[in-house]
Amino acid sequence: MHWLLLGLAILAEVVATSALKLTDGFTRAGPSLAVIAGYALAFYFLALALRGMTVGVAYAIWAGLGMALIALIGWAVLGERLDGPGMAGIGLIIGGVLLLSLVSRSATL
Repeated sequence: MHWLLLGLAILAEVVATSALKLTDGFTRAGPSLAVIAGYALAFYFLALALRGMTVGVAYAIWAGLGMALIALIGWAVLGERLDGPGMAGIGLIIGGVLLLSLVSRSATL
């Protein structure tokens, strides 16, 4: 169950961060509310996930996947540039997340 909660935390954080660009410096109400709600949900689900996970590994997975997904959304949806080293970095982040979540025994309490 804690993996599902961590997944929901990551999803909420990615939605909130994606909407952040649309706030135009928090001058647009709709996207601004989406950012606030998304981050609130992200931390709520992360806190629930931490009932069954170590904080270091949970946060590393949450932050790593969030960064990788945001970079991919920026590239695919927002037309932001992503060069070879950027893609390699994302690959390393995803590799680290997979190592932590699939192989490491340090994730759960």
